[in-house]
Amino acid sequence: MGNGTVTVIDGDQCRAHGWLWNGADGMSQAGQIPQTTLILAHGAGAPMDSGFMQGMAELLAARGVSVLRFEFPYMAARRVDGGKRPPNPQAQLLECWRQVYAAVRAQVTGPLAIGGKSMGGRMASLLADELQADALVCLGYPFHAVGKQDKPRVAHLADLRTPTLIVQGERDAMGNRQTVAGYTLAPSIQLHWLAAGDHDLKPLKASGFSHEQHLQAAADAVVGFLQR
Repeated sequence: MGNGTVTVIDGDQCRAHGWLWNGADGMSQAGQIPQTTLILAHGAGAPMDSGFMQGMAELLAARGVSVLRFEFPYMAARRVDGGKRPPNPQAQLLECWRQVYAAVRAQVTGPLAIGGKSMGGRMASLLADELQADALVCLGYPFHAVGKQDKPRVAHLADLRTPTLIVQGERDAMGNRQTVAGYTLAPSIQLHWLAAGDHDLKPLKASGFSHEQHLQAAADAVVGFLQR
């Protein structure tokens, strides 16, 4: 899956596309382990440079996985004029994903994974097989809308072929551990549960874990999965 050469996207490319890039640390190891790039999409309500997205990109890069972030059209428009907009229709979100993937695939060497936070990960999951991505990573997958367990968003997950990791808080309002246990998921999907975590992977104080510990654990799980 790649020749192990160092993957770099330069600043001019990022500015031209409106991307953010966190290059992997530990590049001296690139000859031993093919360097992986993860395209990470934001959720419905927060941009690509939110605290969660920025923190996760930094944690992953520090562990040897390069991360590229982009914004869907509605979020990019928010950045220009400050006005709040709902997400684009699903067809537009998927087409945006296709375009970003094609552009990044043409620029990087080594394995290329896709994924995202909440909605960004869900859109990636709908395209992972089509794009023939090397892996899929979802951070807080929205298995259903809040309060709508009777309308799950899981039909495509039963037949997903792409190797997939879903990092999920045990009390996520969009898919807690008990609810998700009732879904039929493809053998390609691994679930990594974080104790008492919510949709942002933040645990209850009574759990004895901090948010930072959970984010570190999530990054460890993602890197272990991608570099397996």
